[in-house]
Order: sequence, then C-alpha cells, then structure tokens
Amino acid sequence: MNHTLELTDEELRLLQSALHSYLDDFGHEEADVLRRIKELAAKLPTPGVPDD
Repeated sequence: MNHTLELTDEELRLLQSALHSYLDDFGHEEADVLRRIKELAAKLPTPGVPDD
C-alpha cells in the first residue's frame, strides 16, 4: 500500500530535521532502525525542487 502526503516546503524541512534528529539519538545496537530511517529519508524530495 502506498500513501501520499502533501507537505509545504516548510513542513518537509521540519520532517527531514526530525528524522535526522531521531537518527542522531540511536546507537549501534539499533542498526535495523537506522537503516530503515535512512531509507525513508532518501525517499523525501528536496524542498523547493519540483518533482519531475
């Protein structure tokens, strides 16, 4: 199942910042969580750059 979120550039920046902060709080024993968060963050577009 796929979901679509419509975010403003400001909301997207906030989401990216939150994910990076979340990543910074994990240690080495949560490698699977780190990997999944990095995969999720990689799916996010760059704020202000239109999707093609």
